[in-house]
Amino acid sequence: MLADFAQFTASGLTRGAIYALVGMGFAIIYNASNIINFAQGEFVMLGGMLTAFLFTTTGLLPIWLAVPVAIAAATIAGVAFYRLAIEPAQRAGLATLIIITIGGSVLLRGIVEVTLGKREFVFPAFSGESNVQVLGASIASQSLWVLGTLAIVAALLWWFFEKTLFGKAMRATAQSPLAAQLVGIETRHVLLVSFALAAALGALGGVLTTPITLTRYDIGIMLGLKGFAATMLGGLGNPFGALAGGLVLGLVEAFTGGYVSSGYQDAIAFLLILTVLMVRPGGLFGRVAMDRV
Repeated sequence: MLADFAQFTASGLTRGAIYALVGMGFAIIYNASNIINFAQGEFVMLGGMLTAFLFTTTGLLPIWLAVPVAIAAATIAGVAFYRLAIEPAQRAGLATLIIITIGGSVLLRGIVEVTLGKREFVFPAFSGESNVQVLGASIASQSLWVLGTLAIVAALLWWFFEKTLFGKAMRATAQSPLAAQLVGIETRHVLLVSFALAAALGALGGVLTTPITLTRYDIGIMLGLKGFAATMLGGLGNPFGALAGGLVLGLVEAFTGGYVSSGYQDAIAFLLILTVLMVRPGGLFGRVAMDRV
């Protein structure tokens, strides 16, 4: 019984960490621009697919170099998406911006499908296939990479937002873009960095999860949906709320699949989110009132 509990906990935290990385990308962009970027899941796909292509398929780069190159390429794609699609339409209505992000998602997915194909991609776990035994549970070493990376990313984001001048500028823009402009903050640069940072976080999530779940051109659809759900659960305007929401969502899925049925884990997870939002519309750690949803 204890071993099963530990196994489900480890599995839930692992998948929750991936949802958290994706969700923090949603929250960062929303915080800076009030835009919900439904292309966020495609950057998860790009990170995993490009790493597998560079390392496994072609052998062009060793894994320690393929990973940062893939994340950098996904980040550049995020910047290009902002420059070419979001910035020109920034004065458009919310519905238009949502359609643009959905269109960007379809475009990125289509480009990868045409260039890399529909087959599944994978690369080996960073520390090999060995498992770690904890309380009777067998935990894959890659899961430790996922959880450790999430902890490091969370600490770095806290330092960035709390201690750096640009991080404080991003927080000021989130509070009031007009006031930020009046005190000399270049909000266009803030938005650009927000999209770059969100794309990098998504790509990092894709790199970490590929050795566990494999990847393919359409994996970003479900991961993006789960990341958005984690953001809504934790609070749409709070990156660290998205972290908590992702972990909670992953644990609920794991325990539902383990103790009830894997066929119900998605339904129960989303039922939990709906229940929380009915009681607290801003999410567990979100703002009480929002201008856009």
